[in-house]
Formats: sequence, structure tokens, C-alpha cells
Amino acid sequence: MGRRKKMVEQVTALMNDPVMIRNIGIVAHIDHGKTTLSDNLLAGAGMISKELAGRQLFMDSDEEEQARGITIDASNVSMVHEYEGKNYLINLIDTPGHVDFGGDVTRAMRAVDGAVVVIDAVEGTMPQTETVLRQALKEHVKPVLFINKVDRLINELQVDAQEMQIRLGKLIDHVNKLIKGMNEERYKAGWRVDAANGTVAFGSALYNWAISVPMMQKTGVSFGQVYDYCRAGDMKALAEKCPLHEAVNDMVIKYLPSPIDAQSDRVSVIWHGDKSTEIGKSMAEADDEGHLAFMVTDISMDPHAGEVATGRLFSGALSRGMEVYVTGASKKNRIQQVGIFMGPERIEVERIPAGNIAAVTGLKDAIVGSTVTTLDGMTPFESIKHGSEPVVTVAVEAKHMKDLPKLVDVLRQVAKEDPTLSITLNEETGEHLMAGMGELHLEVIAHRIQRDKGVEITTTPPLVVYRETIRNKAGPVEGKSPNRHNRFYVEVEPLELEVRELIRNGEISMRMPELERREKLMAAGMDKDEAKGITDIYESNIYIDMTKGIQHLSETMELILEGFVEVMKAGPLSREPCMGVKVKLMDAKLHEDAVHRGPAQVIPASRQGIQAAMLMADDTLLEPYQKVFIQVPQDQMGGATKEIQGRRGIIVNMTAEGDMTIIESKAPVSELFGFAGDIRSATEGRAMWSTEFAGFDTLPTNMTTEIVCSIRERKGLKKELPQASDFLSM
Repeated sequence: MGRRKKMVEQVTALMNDPVMIRNIGIVAHIDHGKTTLSDNLLAGAGMISKELAGRQLFMDSDEEEQARGITIDASNVSMVHEYEGKNYLINLIDTPGHVDFGGDVTRAMRAVDGAVVVIDAVEGTMPQTETVLRQALKEHVKPVLFINKVDRLINELQVDAQEMQIRLGKLIDHVNKLIKGMNEERYKAGWRVDAANGTVAFGSALYNWAISVPMMQKTGVSFGQVYDYCRAGDMKALAEKCPLHEAVNDMVIKYLPSPIDAQSDRVSVIWHGDKSTEIGKSMAEADDEGHLAFMVTDISMDPHAGEVATGRLFSGALSRGMEVYVTGASKKNRIQQVGIFMGPERIEVERIPAGNIAAVTGLKDAIVGSTVTTLDGMTPFESIKHGSEPVVTVAVEAKHMKDLPKLVDVLRQVAKEDPTLSITLNEETGEHLMAGMGELHLEVIAHRIQRDKGVEITTTPPLVVYRETIRNKAGPVEGKSPNRHNRFYVEVEPLELEVRELIRNGEISMRMPELERREKLMAAGMDKDEAKGITDIYESNIYIDMTKGIQHLSETMELILEGFVEVMKAGPLSREPCMGVKVKLMDAKLHEDAVHRGPAQVIPASRQGIQAAMLMADDTLLEPYQKVFIQVPQDQMGGATKEIQGRRGIIVNMTAEGDMTIIESKAPVSELFGFAGDIRSATEGRAMWSTEFAGFDTLPTNMTTEIVCSIRERKGLKKELPQASDFLSM
């Protein structure tokens, strides 16, 4: 306990000096060794025993993570490392590698300034490696590289010293190629990784050793000697001479930025407020005397303290009893406890200054992505954009009727903890739907509801979430209010792809200054009047007001937009969410008297006009696709390709490496249920495969009617396909 107490004292002393802090995330493809690496770093800091490092998997504290052998939740830890005679504080987040939990990686990236990208020396860069690198660069998080499992290269693949260096060189080149392709200006600004200048380390997390060029100079151990030690199987001696934590932590401290260096650049990416204001300057300088600016990146449940909001503190200082504003909440929240994480444990401290990752209780109104501040009316941080969307749904029911009220609360809580989960509670049918990133994601959540929340549930087989979109233009279509006194004339057309991309990447939103948004849209090819008239963006759909000088329109606009959002959440064809729809209000006739243009009149008129117009504009369904990457021995290749093609899949590319074939393909999510078992039996269990979200594609015409009818039937709607006339009042 004494050692632990000393650790906490050191951490609290160091957190007041942002120059001595490094906030880092460990990111990689699944099974490339992130959690094993984290273990080593913790052992080096004296937090777990060196003998157990690499096998204890300290950061995988959940029993399900231990049982499955994968990381499911990102977990934080603060530790101290000595470099060149000075102590530094490292706040580390270990992230999941499985594609279903990619949302945790995106959220962790908002909290950190640097990332250690881990790559398996044998497998090389995999799809998820690219995804996490892209997320890091998008958030302006600087990467360094750790090539893990070098011992496998030597002992399993039996490569000689020369070949080993060539292979490792190729890996580094490939990572640099990815960085250059994703963000060329950062690459030119010196964000490339290079073994010669020390931004790459090589090693084996399982055997606790690592080497880098600065480490070789420090220890006098050369590459050739590393090779000889591995060949001789003497990993222990190597780990004593070149301890992994020293090589990696030295690299982190020397090459990754402190909060002071990082925030001056990052704030402009994640915050669109005025940089010259007091709060803007305070965030750029990580000033702990300024107003509070805290971004919530994770919410977890503590059985004793309730909700714990973890996030990054960009300005000001957090202390107990503070009253703060939370974006979107009407009343102030009061902070009850502030603390830091040591793996699964949360340790309370008195005060946390800017530049740190903090855990706070008492923020009842906060959700992931909330901005917490002491400045009334502060421009909130940009919302966190996830790379993929929830595409698989299950219906959830309570096993026992008495648990029904509790289930509704639990589902709301789960949705708050995991923003990549989409929960729909249908009060009319009593159906509770849970949509997630994939089968595993939903399986884990369902298990946790039963284990942690104590509610026994049953789930249906997984279903796919489709999207509705339009293929043509239509309108103007008249939407009349039930009392016939208000009329709206709307046109609909497909939204330009360039604009859709901008929305998806978070480059345009309703939060940003109007002029900046207009210029970006015009640069993407949108007409000036349209860009000027944008009044709402809902997911990837936009509403444009093209009218001129209509009386009372501005006070009615909120209700009109409510009608628009209702349709975008549930389209006219099959009540699935809409995507890529541009709605233009061309004209409107409104009643003089406000009583006759209330919610009961305006919302249905706005909604029905859009619904009818969409059906006239050739409304159709889009289905979600996943990229499927398969590595398989050549003699088993036929089984693997047949498996993909039998699921309406398309093979995009095939490359051979030695006796292995790498197949890149894409297939609809609806056809991939049960794929794991089938590919195993088709390739005698010798295929390695991974998936990645690949967006949406139009459903084949011959399947549309059948699928629309089955969705409508499932949702309790009448089975026949809807017509535009169903929505227009005569």
C-alpha cells in the first residue's frame, strides 16, 4: 500500500505542470498486443508485478474481457516515468481493437494528444490499424509506432537478420504511406514515423523487451545482438538489458506533445468558437486559472458513486462542489467528486488542473460529447463523429413482467454509457430495439444488462437496419394542415455526395459560423442561395428555406423542422432512418392568427408534404455493407471465395504473400450473420478474417419490394407499399 500511496502523491504533484504531462492512447488492430503492452508499462511504473506483466492483462478488468481475451472498454491509468532525471506523468488509455468497439477508440482520441500505434511484425498493418490511424489524424493526435511480436518474426518465420530488417523497414514505409495519404500537411510537418530519429520502437510485449535507436545508444545493445538473443530464446536477459517500458515511455515523452504544445493546435480542430476570446486563449495555453472547459469522452457506472464522466480538461481546474453548465441542460450541475483512474480503480484527489484526463461524478445531465464549463453560453466542442454506424438490431424483452419498468431505465442508462448504441423505445407497441455495430457488440451489451444490471432479458435474432433515400427530384408538393389554413410547398432531391461527405466528417454543422459553413458548401458545389438557406442538418439530410419574406415563418420554423426530423427518423417507405435527402421549402401560406398555426397543424403539414414528395422522388432502400478481409492458405482459397460470393459479396482484390492469399471483399451485413462458423468450416479453420464498416449501397431492385413489405409487417404497418396519395389530404 505504501508504494501505491507514493504513486498517487507523485501523480498529484505532477498534474499541476502541463509541460510534464503526456496524454496517450494505445491503438491497434485486434490481437496485436495493446493490453499486453499496457501491462508492461504499468509494471515498469511499479503498479503491477514484473513477473505477471504481459499475462495479467490488468487493463482488461471486466470478467467478460478476461473470458473472451479481448478488450471491450477503453480503460485509463495514470503513472509516473523518469526520463533524463525528471519525473513525467503519463495518462494512458488502452483502447479496444475489435471493429465492433471502434467507438471507444474514437472517443479516446478526443481525450489524448498522442497515440502509440501497435503493429504485429508478422501480420503487418491490418484494416483496423488504418481505421485507428485515420481517427488519430482526424483529431490531430500525433502517432508513434511500436512494432510488436518481433520474436515471432525470428523464431516462427525463421527469417535471418538481414531479412528481418527489410521486413520491418517495409512496415514502417507502409505506415508512413498511410499517414501521407490521410493527412499530407501533417506528414510534411514531421508526423512521419522514422526508426532513425526514434519514433519507432521494436520489441515483444509478451517477453517484456523493446529496442529503439535511442535505446541502442543508451544500452549499447545492437540489432544483431537482439537477433541473437531471440534465436537463443534468452528473452529474460534481453528484457533486463532493454526493458520495454523504458523504450516506449522514453519515446512517448521525447516525441509526443505535452498538453501545452498539443492544445494550441488541437483546439482549432475540435472547437469552432472565436480563438481570440478569453476562453479560446485559455484552452490554447492549457491555463488552469481560466474558465473551465471539460469535454466528456466516456460515461461509466460506479455502483457506489453513480455515473462517472471521464474526459479531457482543456482549461480551468476541477474541484469538488463546483457548479457548472452542461451543454443542452437547463440547470447547473454540481460536481461531487474529482479523481483519476488507476486501471479499474478511481482515486479521489482535491483538484485537477487543465491538461489532464479526469473522472468526475455529479454531472447528471452529461452525455458522451458534452461540454462542461463555468462560462455561460460557451460555444460547445464539436461533437464526436464515429466512423461506422449502428447497423444490426435486436429486439429486447424482459423475461419477467415485473422487470419491465427497470428494463426501460437500464436501456436508457446503457445508451448513455455507449453512444455507438442506438436504443429505440416504442411506447405504442411496447417494443424495445437495440442497434449496435455488430453481433458481438450486441451480445456483450445483452450479457452486461443481465450480469451488471440484474435484469433477465430475451433477445430476438439480429436484424439489419436499412436506410431510406431518394433517387430523383420531386415537387413542389403541397402539405396542408388539418385545418386547411396553412400550406407548405416542398421539393426534395438527393443530396450531393460531396456535401454528404462533409457532414459525415463533421466538417460542416449547424454549430459553426454561418459564413464559414456557406463557403465550405459552395466549395463543394452547392448553389449559393441553397447554401445560404440551410436551416437544419439532421444526420446526413438537410432542410433549406428558399422562401423570401413570408410573414410569421421564422416563428413557425421550429415546428416545420420538427416535421422534417420526424420524417428523417422514420421515412415514408418503411419507417427506417433517411439518408442523403435534401428538402427545400419553396413557398408557404400561413394563417394570420398564431392559434391556427400551432404544433397540431404545422407539424403534420410539414411532415406529410415531405413524405409524399419522397415517394414521388423514387424512394428506395440502402443496405449496410462491410468490408471483409480474409487471410487464407492458397489451398483453402476456393472455400473462402465461395463463402463470400454465396453471400452476395463482391471480391475487390486478391494478393498473394508467400503461401497466403489475402482476399479483400465487401458483402451486405444482412448476409454476414453466422459468417464466423461458416468460414471456419469452409477453410478447415485456417482462415483469419476481419471486417470493417463500408457504408451503404442501394438494395437490388428485385429485392426491394419483398424487404420493404417484411419490414412494414414487422413494424405493424399495413403490408402494401405506400403511395404518395396516402400522405396528401384532399
